[in-house]
Amino acid sequence: MSTTIATDAAARTPAIEVENLVAHYGSREVLHGVSMNVQRGEIMVIMGGSGSGKSTLLRHLLGLRRPTSGGIRLLGQDITRLSAREMFALRRNIGVSFQGGALFNSMTVQENVELPLREHARLDRKTMQIISRIKLEVVNLAGFGDLMPSELSGGMIKRAALARAIVMDPQLLFFDEPSAGLDPVVSAELDELILNLREAMNMTIVVVTHDLDSAFKIADRITVLDHGSVLMIGDTAEIRESDNERIQGLINRRPRHETLDADEYLRRLTA
Repeated sequence: MSTTIATDAAARTPAIEVENLVAHYGSREVLHGVSMNVQRGEIMVIMGGSGSGKSTLLRHLLGLRRPTSGGIRLLGQDITRLSAREMFALRRNIGVSFQGGALFNSMTVQENVELPLREHARLDRKTMQIISRIKLEVVNLAGFGDLMPSELSGGMIKRAALARAIVMDPQLLFFDEPSAGLDPVVSAELDELILNLREAMNMTIVVVTHDLDSAFKIADRITVLDHGSVLMIGDTAEIRESDNERIQGLINRRPRHETLDADEYLRRLTA
């Protein structure tokens, strides 16, 4: 009975909890008390203009940077308090698909996909090959495992990186600008693949993107950042219907016109 209660409680616990996250680069504060939750099995899109803090938030969610203050919990664990060994263990449950793919050019596609298995799993060579081929099948790259990354198109590199990200069947999957540099058709195919992965593998997925079409297609909810603060969190309909001028400017691609008085301009030049 106690095991069942614990399991049910874990299922109800958000996959990601961020509370009052403050982050600095040097003396400059770049995240100002960011708070958000991502439910298990949800696709959360983080979007905002250039310099809004999307990439900085992602680095903190991945444990690549320590926050100035605030808390981040992944799968129930406060990553701001984990040791390097504990964080290494937690990352077995986390997959990341980087913006440029980040494949190793000296390895074949299949060797790239196998890499997390070699680092984290005690499996024989044949088993790793079978698992990596299955994941390449999932992303529609069957038969391309022997190629080098330089022989792939941009879309194929993204899919190979995705195969590597899911090879350990992670509970959490992070995407950094998945459609960047792709044509609209390939981008739409990648969107479908993300949706299918969520359904087939019951993953919790976080996507950082500036691609509005992709964001509104795949998201269950969207977090909109602006200048390091959360403007709004809501489903796609709520975001579209928001009366916030900055959100509507982002959605409708309106240029920002910021005025600066003379005193503030002088202070900025002499600071």
